[in-house]
Amino acid sequence: MQAKVTPIGAQPQLQRLRVTEIFASIQGESRTVGVPTIFIRLTGCPLRCQYCDTAYAFTGGNWMNLEGLEAKVASFNLKHVTVTGGEPLAQKTCLSLLSNLCDQNYCVSLETSGALDVSQVDPRVIKVMDIKTPASNEAEKNLWENVNYLREQDQVKFVICNQADYIWSKNIIEEYQLTHRCEVLLSPSYEQLEPRQLAEWILKDQLNVRFQLQLHKILWGDKPGH
Repeated sequence: MQAKVTPIGAQPQLQRLRVTEIFASIQGESRTVGVPTIFIRLTGCPLRCQYCDTAYAFTGGNWMNLEGLEAKVASFNLKHVTVTGGEPLAQKTCLSLLSNLCDQNYCVSLETSGALDVSQVDPRVIKVMDIKTPASNEAEKNLWENVNYLREQDQVKFVICNQADYIWSKNIIEEYQLTHRCEVLLSPSYEQLEPRQLAEWILKDQLNVRFQLQLHKILWGDKPGH
C-alpha cells in the first residue's frame, strides 16, 4: 500500500471544539463546591432531560482551536477547571482538551451524563457522572459499562425529581455498589422536589451519600454563565 504523502506546505488540521461559553464562577456542585472555577461549556448534547437548565447549549456556539481555548483558560488565573455541556464527550476533541489541561497542572473535572463512553478519559480527570433517573425521561440512555471506569476520585450524581426516583436511585446504588467505588451525590431537581424532603429520606435510610444543592442557583438563579 502506498504511503499517504502530505503535500509540501500543507498545514495539519487544527483540533477544535464548538464552545458555548467560558466563564469563571463559584463551583455549585460536587466535592469542590464553593471553589472559584473556570467553566468550559461545550455545545451539543444527545440527551433531552426534562429538567435540563442548559438547553441553550444544544446548538450554536463558536468554534475554537485548542490553543486559543487554553489561552482563554489561562487568562482567568484559577487552578480548577470544569468541562461541561451539553454533553462534552459528544465532541471527540474533548478528550484532548482534558489531557492538555491536566498537562498544564489544572485540577480538571468533567461533568458528563454517563450516556457516552468514558473509558478513554484521562485518568487524571475527576469524572462527575450524572446517572439519569426515570423522571429525567432519559434513563434508557445510561451506559452501565461506564461504572467499570469509575475511580475513587470520581463522583456519581443522581438528580431526584420524586420519591420514585429516590427509590430507583437507592436500588442502583446498591446493585452497582457505587458507594464502594466513589462518592455518590444526591440532588433535588430544582423547583421539582423540596430539598428538605430529599434530606429526610436520606437520613431515614441512613444512606452513605452526599446531599447537595446547586449553590450557583441559590446565588444567581437560572442566569446563564454562572
